[in-house]
Amino acid sequence: MKSLTRDSALIRATSLQERSPRFILGIVGKPGVGKSTFTDYLRERLSQELVAILPMDGFHMSNEELIELGRRERKGSLDTFDVDSFIQTLAQVKKCEGDVRFPIFKREIEASIADAGVIPATAQLVIVEGNYLLHTDSGWEDVASYLDETWYLTVDDQLRMQRLIARHIAFGKPAKDAKDWSEGTDEANARIIQESESKADFVVTLS
Repeated sequence: MKSLTRDSALIRATSLQERSPRFILGIVGKPGVGKSTFTDYLRERLSQELVAILPMDGFHMSNEELIELGRRERKGSLDTFDVDSFIQTLAQVKKCEGDVRFPIFKREIEASIADAGVIPATAQLVIVEGNYLLHTDSGWEDVASYLDETWYLTVDDQLRMQRLIARHIAFGKPAKDAKDWSEGTDEANARIIQESESKADFVVTLS
């Protein structure tokens, strides 16, 4: 398995933004590993005209739908996303035939805003970040075919858990509920995501 540091990952991403046709890079990792922070780090240092970010989180099912399906208490699990819409969006991004709109998830309201994000037609490097990009079951098996390369992020698990609990608290969960959710639903998902590591092209070690 090839490895990258944060610095060498940036160097590689810099070269990928100049690829033609469009290059789609998948960023995978457990909850709390720092996927959004890492992709923001890359975006801030790459060409704003050539790079766009597509977060998987925008494709959460609505809370109303999750309640109806009895899945609200497992939000973030494999079957709580609209994977079909996610794949359709990836297919549009791959075609490079114009701007592509996508939903953005807002943690403050625990809901997605339709068409709040855009992948401009000019983007040469599209970074897709999410938990289940390399999962091979439950409708996710087609996602990897749209990704030209994948990076699996890792960080010390104790630090990851501390960050995850702190994030839940920051967005309104009481401390006990934040700990219970992180060690329950989130950790169950983390074990599933861990199986993806061997499928990634590179492992990026963060701190």
